[in-house]
Amino acid sequence: MNKVMIVEDDLRLSRLIADFLEQHGYAVSTEHRGDTAVAAVKRVKPDVVVLDMMLPGKDGLQICRDLREWSNLPVLMLTAREEDIDQILGLEAGADDYVIKPVEPRVLLARIRALMRRQHAPAGSPDKLQFGALTIDSGTRLVTLDGEEVDTGTAEFELLWLLATSAGKVLSRDAILTALRGVDYDGIDRSVDVGVSKLRKKLGDDPREPRRIKTVWGKGYLFSRDEWES
Repeated sequence: MNKVMIVEDDLRLSRLIADFLEQHGYAVSTEHRGDTAVAAVKRVKPDVVVLDMMLPGKDGLQICRDLREWSNLPVLMLTAREEDIDQILGLEAGADDYVIKPVEPRVLLARIRALMRRQHAPAGSPDKLQFGALTIDSGTRLVTLDGEEVDTGTAEFELLWLLATSAGKVLSRDAILTALRGVDYDGIDRSVDVGVSKLRKKLGDDPREPRRIKTVWGKGYLFSRDEWES
């Protein structure tokens, strides 16, 4: 049985989410304070963490950073509807996805299932892409650049793999979100932009004049095969 940990100080909301997920076959544990959350994750070893932004003792951003120091465990952040910056900060801290409050349980369930599929996809025979000094291996989920491992979380790897398998083709935000999360682009969602920005930093692409993962204004993003292999 897949395990989900909910870190949320709103006891009523936490119980509502837990009951809904349990009805759909998940084993759910809850934690209500931020300063005990990391220890609880280490103890329970969940498959996915649902993490609220605002918590007593320690906020969700710092918890996410702490988790990323030792784990690529999928983290789904709960953010306030009116605070767009929360979404950006959560993704920058290492969250894999976010859901805006007030939480719709069915939307949350769909996002958790998507994270589970990405995390537990069968390796089979490793499928490897090579672009000059960059290697992306979907079997081992390992990215190397100039022989050095590049640390990528679940969402970053999936975004890079999608862009790389479509090298030379412009992908719109809508196409990327549909492929990775099964949702349409609403004109506000910043997860793709933040993900591309993080990949550029990690892969040595100039953020001011990116050449390897290009922005095609009004259309989307382009993974340039020629720039990697030049």
